[in-house]
Amino acid sequence: MMKNVYFERAIFLSWYCSKGDCKFCYMSTQKNRIKNPKLARRTKESILAEVLLCKKLGWNIEFLSGGYESYDFEELVGLIKTIKQVYGKKVWLNIGVLNEKELIKLKPYIEGVCGAVECVNKKIHDYMCPSKPVKEIEKMFKICNKLKIKKAMTLILGLGEKLSDFPALKKFISKNKVDKIIFYRLKPEKNTEFEKIKPITKEYYSEWVKFTRENFTKLIINVGSWIGHFDEIKLLIKNGANNVTKFPVIKMFGSKYAQQIEQECNKYSKFLGTLTKLPNIKWSKEVDKMKIDEELKKRTKIKLKEYLEQMKSKK
Repeated sequence: MMKNVYFERAIFLSWYCSKGDCKFCYMSTQKNRIKNPKLARRTKESILAEVLLCKKLGWNIEFLSGGYESYDFEELVGLIKTIKQVYGKKVWLNIGVLNEKELIKLKPYIEGVCGAVECVNKKIHDYMCPSKPVKEIEKMFKICNKLKIKKAMTLILGLGEKLSDFPALKKFISKNKVDKIIFYRLKPEKNTEFEKIKPITKEYYSEWVKFTRENFTKLIINVGSWIGHFDEIKLLIKNGANNVTKFPVIKMFGSKYAQQIEQECNKYSKFLGTLTKLPNIKWSKEVDKMKIDEELKKRTKIKLKEYLEQMKSKK
């Protein structure tokens, strides 16, 4: 029996991070340009329009992400509450390390939280992410265990780690009772030391997924690919991946790349949802169902129309 595979989309709430020093990250190149975190926030209408697209096109929300300290906490809680209402179910959150008081307040609206581990090789991690100690993530995970909140982690391949580092990953997942792991292949960013780095091979990527699946049969495994590497998706799914992520789907909806992802997924699984066909529904009426004020509904309809027009133009 073929397994079901979903597309999962990370929804960004802002483009600000107070840490801003992960050496592979786009935000590390922006730190000195953004002085006011509020200026880097997305509008509520753009976020809600995207949440509605996820709901109606069969995409899972991988997590909400905002970078460290991009929102005042009470504002964040209110926004997540609204997102849950629109999406119709609890969401995952990836906004840094949260304390027990914060987690208790968020619990009614979130399924779980994600720790940005990035690399399990301690020497590499401490160099790449100097302001993200793994111990702080593990402390948050312990609180999650107490509160019965699920836990996820991110892992970026191509930072200098080797397959011989897999035992460290195995130990971390077991120790922290991780429910979900999100693998990404490194995307070289301009003005970082990885700008011209040679990409990892699909065989190397798939070995990490294979080892993880062999050791953790119930773990949810997400895999992020990128343009030029989509032929690796079928191998990643064959070796144990559950879902696919890291694709600019609004910008490239219906494109040859979107078609390729669906085709690759369907070789070893059944792809649910769509990256290529818009459903025939009354989008304006869907916005009217949202429990938000009329002015925000009006702005959300405008933004949603912009997204839909963009998605109708095939690339």
